[in-house]
Amino acid sequence: MPEHYSSIGEAIGAAMQHNIRLAHGPEPEPPLQVRYFPPPAADPYSMPGMIARLEVTASPQDVAGIVEETTGALVGPLPQLTELVAATADWTRARLDFDNPHDNPAFDLWTRLASVHYTLALAQADLESAIEGIAALPAEPTDPRHHSAVQVKRTRELLHDVMGAEFPDTEANRQQAARSTSPGASARRAAAPATTAPTPASAPPRSPGRVR
Repeated sequence: MPEHYSSIGEAIGAAMQHNIRLAHGPEPEPPLQVRYFPPPAADPYSMPGMIARLEVTASPQDVAGIVEETTGALVGPLPQLTELVAATADWTRARLDFDNPHDNPAFDLWTRLASVHYTLALAQADLESAIEGIAALPAEPTDPRHHSAVQVKRTRELLHDVMGAEFPDTEANRQQAARSTSPGASARRAAAPATTAPTPASAPPRSPGRVR
């Protein structure tokens, strides 16, 4: 029976540890079992779930809510990532050694981590200040002729899109996931009228062949 991971990050971490053991361990390792990656819609408040919900068809209030969830002080993934980088910088700080002024890789590393921490904190402040502006934007997209003037920023697909066996239409899948996880999805499903399958049309009569 295949094992399940609670998140994509946990599964990727286990795969990386497995590869490290293969590289350094002299004893042979058992093959990695088939894993199950939860779809983004399984947890709409996780980062993959929020990305799946954040489509051009989403309402301004939904997008503002997603950004607010991302920057939330308690459980927002961006503040957590900022604190993770801060903890890594502090870990490096405890290993600083200035005895050799010409060779100090720990200080160089700390400088880079401190710069990343500052950039993340600045990004969080910019996102928080953009929430009101996002909510004030119109709900309907503008004419597509205006879109070509600005470059698309999203370059990565969700892991589920990349690992799909049949390579489905990822844009259609993301829009379907956004609609299924939106607050009005259940109400729309409940209000949808039941439809009956159309009866197949009878085949036209076959013309008799020519008799000689």
